[in-house]
Amino acid sequence: MHHLIATPATELQSTAPRLQELVDQFTREQDVKPSSRAVYAKNLARYLAWVEKKGYSLGELTRAEVLQYKEELLAQGTSPLTVCSYLVTVKLFYEWAEGRKLYPNIARGVRVPKRVQNIQRSPLTAHQASQLLHYYQAAGSPRDYALVSLMLRTGLRTVEITRATHSDLQHKGGQRVLMVQGKGRDGKDNFVILTEKAWAPLQAYLESKGPQMKNAPLFTSTSNNNLGSKLTTRTIRQIAREGLDAIGCSDKAYTAHSLRHTAGCSILQAGGSIETAQLTLRHASPVTTQIYIKHLDEQRRLQNSGEALVDSLF
Repeated sequence: MHHLIATPATELQSTAPRLQELVDQFTREQDVKPSSRAVYAKNLARYLAWVEKKGYSLGELTRAEVLQYKEELLAQGTSPLTVCSYLVTVKLFYEWAEGRKLYPNIARGVRVPKRVQNIQRSPLTAHQASQLLHYYQAAGSPRDYALVSLMLRTGLRTVEITRATHSDLQHKGGQRVLMVQGKGRDGKDNFVILTEKAWAPLQAYLESKGPQMKNAPLFTSTSNNNLGSKLTTRTIRQIAREGLDAIGCSDKAYTAHSLRHTAGCSILQAGGSIETAQLTLRHASPVTTQIYIKHLDEQRRLQNSGEALVDSLF
């Protein structure tokens, strides 16, 4: 048996650092990106605050308390996806704590809620996408029109937009492409193809900016405080929000990420395969791409329901 498991929890606890020190030490030693460390820190702090609120001693907790934490999160109406994130952090924490002989791994074997594969943000219909493009074209901002057109036609994420520079505009196999540093990637090892419809607005925007250094951001801010600096994901979301509201897509289900989902659904609607959609959107697994098929099936179900056929008879 592992020595740690045989050691009383109270004995282990005596060498444990204070709670905030514990959070800091745990997150600092995770071999992940800074953004993931921030998520881990927030999630672990939430769990430790719950432990403190309950009046529990961290060194005396058992599996039962971890299960209680899980059940209370679900009972509060917290989404399964969010509960999954919280519990993954707790499980990582106890695995780490056991390795450093701070606490036994009481979260081993605790099951996280199953993640439902579904589109969290609504894609636009072809008509809505056309409306959105017309809105930005008429608004007179070459940058915003090029930005939204690029997101709709290539499925780029907001973070991928912020990372793009002029040097990322290249050619492959006779086609113009934009090199992409994708989600969770360290380098720009993928690309999206810039079709004529995607390139034309982007070219007009680049010409309006004038000559730029190769390492200059592709899309830049026009605000007084950040003039010439790269657009932030927040600003990109705000730009998309303005247009979505203008065409009547004000529901919270419509966000900048809806433009990526629109690209995915549009590929399949136009006769593309799952593989084509997966490669275009740069999904690691085709399972992720399957959410678009599910969405399209739901749309067909709603538009051509068996219930309506029954009603047509009696």
